[in-house]
Amino acid sequence: MLLATSAILLAVLYFFSNTVPPVSKSTDTPEATGETKPITTKSLIDSAKSPLNTQQLSYLTQLENSVVRGNVKEQQIAVYKQLAMYWQDSLKHPEIAAFYTGEEAKLENSEKSLTFAARLFLGQVMAGGDPSLQVWMATNAKALFEQALKMNPESDSLKVELGACFLFGNISSTPMEGILKIKEVADKDSTNMYAQLMLGLGDIKSGQYDKAIERLQRVVKQEPTNLQALFNLAETYERKGDKQNAILWYRTVQNMINIPEAKQELENRIQSLQ
Repeated sequence: MLLATSAILLAVLYFFSNTVPPVSKSTDTPEATGETKPITTKSLIDSAKSPLNTQQLSYLTQLENSVVRGNVKEQQIAVYKQLAMYWQDSLKHPEIAAFYTGEEAKLENSEKSLTFAARLFLGQVMAGGDPSLQVWMATNAKALFEQALKMNPESDSLKVELGACFLFGNISSTPMEGILKIKEVADKDSTNMYAQLMLGLGDIKSGQYDKAIERLQRVVKQEPTNLQALFNLAETYERKGDKQNAILWYRTVQNMINIPEAKQELENRIQSLQ
């Protein structure tokens, strides 16, 4: 039931709130053993191109050649923007769109553009999916966050998000690396609810549900409209078998959103617990 009803809710909570998407079902369990086959940018784009028609391929080739030929930074930025929009809006490949947005941001080299592009990757990492793709996206996000941090090394939000790349993207052989980056911020400022939220999601990922509930309760007390914290709090109670509290928090989320499909999914979940 959790897996079946989360897709719409994840999308709604991502697009209609101001923090990060809730941790997905594919990333909320302890790390699987075994190596992940790496994905390269070229292999990803080549694979996405394989079903395209001649007209689509021709347009992409034209844009790609424009990047190579362009010797003015502003021209290259404009082409990367076109590529990102085409992959996003017409071809429905947000991961490739994020890549080109990242290339655009690297050329612009502003904290704002780098952070925006990095968050496109991080949002998809936390929504879950193919492990190899998650590693690729988290690696791209990490590079962008690191570049942004060079411009603003005191940004706690950037430090937390960089830690999240390690924590949820499986890009380090040492899982604690991500936790430590986030804890650095949380230990410095216990009122930083962004760090507390990320640590709570990390607790869910490792199956430490009591710790997750404690952290998420702290977040919703300070930020009572934080949908990610509320939704994950409800799910954590459900995983623990505490149906009463799960229903309470699902109902809280349901009363805060106005998307009919999401409200119905939440109602279905509530009914399944009664």
